[in-house]
Amino acid sequence: MKAGITLMAIEIIQPDGLDTPETYSHVVIATGSRMVFVAGQMSDDPHGDLIHSGDLAAQAQQVFANLGRALAAAGARPDQVTKITIYVVGHRREYLPVIERARVGLFGEHKPTDVLLGVETLAAPGYLIEVDAIAVV
Repeated sequence: MKAGITLMAIEIIQPDGLDTPETYSHVVIATGSRMVFVAGQMSDDPHGDLIHSGDLAAQAQQVFANLGRALAAAGARPDQVTKITIYVVGHRREYLPVIERARVGLFGEHKPTDVLLGVETLAAPGYLIEVDAIAVV
């Protein structure tokens, strides 16, 4: 097993025999007293209205900003996130750099585990990306 990196209550492991992804970790071990579950965040303004319709890059930035706000409201930091799920309408490989830039804007060097799913649609027309999260604090 490759050496793990310990960040407070989170240990990140990139196992031998698996690739070393640039933006996520294969395994996160978390110990803490509280779990925080954040619902899927979308490109909404404070009134719940879609902003940046049709613009994946702008929506991704807004989604990760909203995720950061939700975490902060629960007393959690981005470096305490253990897993995210990213839902992308009509996902194509060329979307990855756009999503990764927005992701790094919130997480920096921290690499929680993730799942990225291409989906046909989200909750309403115009939404292109949604991200939920689990944190341990």
